[in-house]
Amino acid sequence: MFRITGLVLILMGCVLRVVDPYPVEASRLIYFDYLQRLAPRDFDPDLPVRVVDVDEASLSQLGQWPWPRTTLARMVDRLGEYGAAAIAFDMMFAEPDRYSPARLASDPLFAAVLRDDTDLGSLDNDVRFGQAIARLPVVMGVAARLGGPSPSQLQPRAGIIEIGENPAAGLVQVPDWTPLAPPLGDVAAGIGGVNVSPLGGLGVVRTVPLLWASPSGIVPALSIEALRVAMGETNIFAEGAMDEPGIMLSLGLGGFQVPTTERGEIWVRYRRDDPGLYLSAADVLSDTFDPALQAEISGRIILVGTSAAGLLDIRETPLGESVPGVSIHAQIIEQTVLGEVLQRSDITAALELICFVSLGLIVTTVMSGAGAIPSFFAGGAAAASVVGISWLFFEHSSVLFDVTFPLAGGMANFSVLAGFLFVSTEREKRAIRRTFSHYVAPEILDEMEASGHELELGGETQDITVMFSDIRGFTPLTETMSATELVKLLNRLFSRIGDQILAERGTIDKFIGDAVMAFWNAPLPLEDHPLRAARAALRMREALAAFNSSPRMRGRSPIALATGCASGRACVGNIGSRKRFNYTAVGDVVNVAARIEHVCRHVEYDILVSEAVFEATKGMLAMLEAGIVPLKGKSRSEAIYIVVGDEGVAGSAAFAELAENHAKLIKMLREGAPPSEIESLVERCALLGCEIEPGLGRFYAILPERSVDFRPDAQTDEIAFRHFQISRSAGA
Repeated sequence: MFRITGLVLILMGCVLRVVDPYPVEASRLIYFDYLQRLAPRDFDPDLPVRVVDVDEASLSQLGQWPWPRTTLARMVDRLGEYGAAAIAFDMMFAEPDRYSPARLASDPLFAAVLRDDTDLGSLDNDVRFGQAIARLPVVMGVAARLGGPSPSQLQPRAGIIEIGENPAAGLVQVPDWTPLAPPLGDVAAGIGGVNVSPLGGLGVVRTVPLLWASPSGIVPALSIEALRVAMGETNIFAEGAMDEPGIMLSLGLGGFQVPTTERGEIWVRYRRDDPGLYLSAADVLSDTFDPALQAEISGRIILVGTSAAGLLDIRETPLGESVPGVSIHAQIIEQTVLGEVLQRSDITAALELICFVSLGLIVTTVMSGAGAIPSFFAGGAAAASVVGISWLFFEHSSVLFDVTFPLAGGMANFSVLAGFLFVSTEREKRAIRRTFSHYVAPEILDEMEASGHELELGGETQDITVMFSDIRGFTPLTETMSATELVKLLNRLFSRIGDQILAERGTIDKFIGDAVMAFWNAPLPLEDHPLRAARAALRMREALAAFNSSPRMRGRSPIALATGCASGRACVGNIGSRKRFNYTAVGDVVNVAARIEHVCRHVEYDILVSEAVFEATKGMLAMLEAGIVPLKGKSRSEAIYIVVGDEGVAGSAAFAELAENHAKLIKMLREGAPPSEIESLVERCALLGCEIEPGLGRFYAILPERSVDFRPDAQTDEIAFRHFQISRSAGA
């Protein structure tokens, strides 16, 4: 079953990779970006490409954009004088120059100063610009658009020769191109698309289409067209699959061969943006001839673009840089010349899938035989090998090999299989835990599982709060039912009582006949352990009331509990023989709690706590002073307090009134007030108390008989019960 689960997971992963949803694709692209950041290309100043940058300095010197076409004509002439091999404009000229005299003459402000017989045609800026570019190998840029009033009559200059089964059918489609203002489109040596991503793409530029399909025909990218014009080539070769239409494999231009995606895109191998690539347009247009500038321009392809932020041609690269779009065209020319083009084919994707399957099989096989930990290390070693292979492919062969899916898929397989193994193991552990939880506290089992070591003899001295709770009137109860019925009744009762202790994070030490012992603050530390013990006693009172009203107690006398709590130091740990021991607590506080539980009969109340518990919980619970009583086996008398209710009761107006009258009553008992006054106040307290907690009626009924408990000077060695006496030196 385990191995079948592993194989099913591998098959599901293969289907997911074939579907290739966006999260899978996005993680792959982010990994490819990371590879480029680890090893970007270096800038080579000897490469035959430069960018004339319409930068902020040029705009400050020559005025805002767009410049008059006569200025651009002067730039073209200047670049020709400097010996540029080809000039490509990464900008659009879709409309006539607004600075042309003919355009200005149509303005009423200028028409009055111009003679009607003046021939302005020879002064048209677009004509003068066209004359300049006609003399040199100039490539004009066009941009993709959704459509215009009329389709542009664009005439691509490059001849496209398709090799294979119609590879152009799969190219990125462009609805239309921006037009070129006459006569620029007629005289340009080449026309190229300036877009570096499909229409509407604004994210990281990883791939750039080298050829675009449009109603006007196939238009090359500006970079490829500039390279074609500089080389003097007339044709570009689009090589595709021989047996499947619409699949492009590479682009050929002269002696260069550029691998592409199926859609004719190039994976750009980026380098850091370098100022050595750029020449300021202001320097080029300077009237002074600059030999250093000539050395930068002569024999090189010159791309004219802009880095000015206001002209909105800034794009993000996988290196995390924001660069001018024209620099991306320049980098495409650089890597085409160098032959350092990133590649990724269907064969690469198939190898990635094989790696995923191999990792899945390794994890499944090792985990089924040796467990999760050996499987983790085996899978980790295999994953490290895949990462190493990916890096070698990228660094030495410029191949993009994805590791994210094999690694993520392998980790997912490991997690699911480890979960499957955990569930199986946990099922066995739960069976063992259920058995031992009847004998040991759940916290001890947790500690054993967390520490991973065997229990040893020994303990630790610490502050704890101990509780003893005993069934009152147990002997008469045994006379009304058989031993079997009695055991069933006790089990049900102790289950309810035990749940309340555990709910307050107590540790049940043991059940002793008709009594239970529990403690707090061990083995798990609890800062408020006295409060939790007292609250557990209150919860036990409520659970007992529900138990007495249940159908199984119908016809029987209700059961009562006597509960005593004390806080102090004790040794908590594993106590017993080396072969058999219990997790328990030993110390004086244990004896004090047990003796306080016995005193419940003396004060006729069900929950008593020591002074230490009272001080730790004062103000948080409703408690009343119950006197100072001698405890059996103790040389010093102990102040005790009854627990009336929880935080809600403690904050009520009724309890505040009761507490005030109770304090007066205690004062009268200590001072030996007349019995008539004491009886009157006892009746008042009993009336108020019964409205809060009915058990207070019995407590106040015998309070006058216990006046000695509130007068330390009158105490003896004996506790006076209404029915019998127990001396402190007497036996149990």
